[in-house]
Amino acid sequence: MTETATADAPQTLQKEELQTQVVQALERVLPRSALLWTNEQTTPYECDGLTAYRQRPLAVALPESYEQIQAVLQTCHRLGVPVVARGAGTGLSGGAMPNERGVTLSLAKFNRILKIDPLARTAQVQCGVRNLAISEAAAPLGLYYAPDPSSQIACTIGGNVAENSGGVHCLKYGLTVHNVLKVKGFTIEGEPVEFGSEALDAAGYDLLALVTGSEGMLAVTTEVTVKLLPRPRLARCIMASFADVRQAGDAVAAVIAAGIIPAGLEMMDKPMTAAVEDFVHAGYDLDAAAILLCESDGTPEEVEEEIGRMAEVLTAAGATKIAVSQSEAERLKFWSGRKNAFPASGRISPDYMCMDSTIPRKRLADILLAIAEMEHKYQLRCCNVFHAGDGNLHPLILFDANDPDQLHRAELFGADILETSVAMGGTVTGEHGVGVEKLSSMCVQFSAAENEQMFGVKRAFDPAGLLNPGKVIPTLHRCAEYGRMLVRGGRLAHPELERF
Repeated sequence: MTETATADAPQTLQKEELQTQVVQALERVLPRSALLWTNEQTTPYECDGLTAYRQRPLAVALPESYEQIQAVLQTCHRLGVPVVARGAGTGLSGGAMPNERGVTLSLAKFNRILKIDPLARTAQVQCGVRNLAISEAAAPLGLYYAPDPSSQIACTIGGNVAENSGGVHCLKYGLTVHNVLKVKGFTIEGEPVEFGSEALDAAGYDLLALVTGSEGMLAVTTEVTVKLLPRPRLARCIMASFADVRQAGDAVAAVIAAGIIPAGLEMMDKPMTAAVEDFVHAGYDLDAAAILLCESDGTPEEVEEEIGRMAEVLTAAGATKIAVSQSEAERLKFWSGRKNAFPASGRISPDYMCMDSTIPRKRLADILLAIAEMEHKYQLRCCNVFHAGDGNLHPLILFDANDPDQLHRAELFGADILETSVAMGGTVTGEHGVGVEKLSSMCVQFSAAENEQMFGVKRAFDPAGLLNPGKVIPTLHRCAEYGRMLVRGGRLAHPELERF
C-alpha cells in the first residue's frame, strides 16, 4: 500500500482538471454556499495547529446534514478522491492538513448537544461540539466531562476522538478512550457505522477503542456519546518548587509510589514558567528549575487528607517551596499558566513545534537533561511542559519557519526527542497523534511488519486508501529515506532503521 493510495483515474488528470471535475460533482450534492474551492477560500484550511506544513485542498465541503456528509463521501469514493475530515483545526501533528488532490470535509457545523441524560450520566453530542461546551451544558446538573486538553475552549469532541486526547486531569480520569461510550459515523463509501454501545459492553471486537485515536483514517465521526462524572465538591492544587530537575522528576515518581493518584500532576521547567508567568501572572516561582502542580479533588475531608500526604512526599523529595491554593480562584490561577503554555510560547518565538511523546515516569529527569543537551546541539531553544503523572512530554521547540535552516534543525531536534523517548522505553506520541509530523519517527517505534499490519487494519475499513492518506503509517520507502536523512545529518540511524 502506498502513502497516497487512491483510484487510478484521478492520477491521470492535471490538478486543475481534477478540481473542476470534483467541484462539479460536489455541486450536485451540496448547496453552493457549502462548497469552497478558490485559493482565497481554501487558504484558511491549509494547515491545522502545526503551521510548519501547509497544503491547499482541491475543495472544502461544509455539509449541514448527515445526508450531505454521506453524499460527499459517496461522491469522493466514486471519483477516487481522498477525503480529510476536519474539526476545529487545533491539532498539533498535521492530522488535518489537506491532501492537495483531495477534499477537506469540514464538520464545524455539527455543533449541537443532542441529549444529556443525568440518570445514565451521559451526553450525546455531534462531532463539532467543543470539548468545554459539554461540561458547560452539564454543569447545571452537577456533572462534567473529564478529559480537558489545553485547547478545550476550541477543540471539538470529534477531534478528541480522532487523536485520543487527554489533558491535565487524565492521570486520574483517563483519556478520551476511557470516557467515550459510542461513536457514530460513515465509512469512505458513505455507509453508516457505529462503534461501542451505551451499555457497559458491546458485542464483538472492541472496535470503539480501535477507532478512538485512529486519526480519521478509518471512518468519519459524526456523533459521540460520552460519560459524565459528578463534579467534585472541592479541588485544591499544590504548587511545589524544585531547585533541580532531577529532584522534580523523582518527586513525581515518589507521589505515585506513595499510592496517591492526583487529579492532576503537571511539570514545567524554568524557561516555560518564565514564558507563562510573563503572559498570565499565575504567581509561579521564577527561581525554580522546575515546578510541579499537584491537584486533589473529592470531598473536603478527602482533599484535606490527600493534600497533606502529597505535601509530605514533595517536601521529602526536596521541594524548596510549597504553596497550596486557598480558594477556587487561586486554584484556577495556578492552572492558568499551565493551560496557557502554548500561547505563552507563541509570544516569545515566531514559531514553535510542540512535540508529544511518552516515557516512563522514572525517566523524567533523564529526558529533560537530554533535551538540554539537544538545545546546544541544534542551537534552538526549548520550553518543556509535561503531563508528568503519566509521562507525557510536550517539549516546545522554538524556531523561525521563515528560515529553512531553522525549520530543518527543528525537525531534527524533534525527531531526536522522539527517538530518545523510544530508547528510554516510551513511545513517539501520547495524545497529539502522528499525523505528518511523526510519520518518519514511526519507523523507529515499529518494524516494517508491524507497519504493514496497521496498513492491513486500514485496508479493512478503507480499501482504496482515501481517508486521510499519507499520514500516521509510514511506508518502507519513507523509512528508508528517513534513515538516509539521519546519516546525511551526521547522526547514526536508530537500530530499528537498519532493517530498511
